[in-house]
Amino acid sequence: MDDLAGAGVSEDVFALRPDYRALLIAVDGIVPGPSDAASDALLAAAEKAVAGVPVDQHPHAVAWRDAYRAFGAKPQRTRHSLEALLRRAPAGLPRVNRLTDIYNAVSVSHGIPLGGEDLSRYVGPPRLIRAIGAEPFDTVADGADVIEHPEPGEVVWCDDAGVTCRRWNWRQGRRTRLRDDTTRALFILDALAPLSDDALTAAADELTGHLLRLGPDVRATRRLLTPPAPA
Repeated sequence: MDDLAGAGVSEDVFALRPDYRALLIAVDGIVPGPSDAASDALLAAAEKAVAGVPVDQHPHAVAWRDAYRAFGAKPQRTRHSLEALLRRAPAGLPRVNRLTDIYNAVSVSHGIPLGGEDLSRYVGPPRLIRAIGAEPFDTVADGADVIEHPEPGEVVWCDDAGVTCRRWNWRQGRRTRLRDDTTRALFILDALAPLSDDALTAAADELTGHLLRLGPDVRATRRLLTPPAPA
């Protein structure tokens, strides 16, 4: 079965940003493991690559700030995932486990928002939509499990059970987050101009190459979601 069949981006998201592209990678057969020397080296290289580069001079990070403003979010309060990592890089990126370490390193080194999800916990295909405001989003507030709802018009990733990531790539839900025992994962690479298609593919190729080394039977498939061609 194709894990990415049915994945899509709604027309009103493309209307908001006609330059948007999403590259989805489904990976199966991962052997879970803690952070190791290889994943630490990737993170260290990513930290070095962006050392001394202010976030407000990073062209793709600036483009994502503009995208957040377009649907009413305030990028100073809710930072997109790339900016959040870039701001952490000078003090050291987090070491979580080798799967998370890999995709965080690729995100920073290639300058692209990149999310990782536990594909086995999805209900139906991933979809990027503008929310109506009633969709459930499971998260934690003040140490307690809560169900929140996105703002009407907010750009969210979701499946048939609810929101999996709010504000495009800001905060992931608890239900589908990567775990230490994850063996099937979904990775979402978000691209806006000025990031080129070649740069998007290069990030996906590097990510896939690292993931294929996480077990003897790892398999990966990908799908590129782009705006429909003009009639």
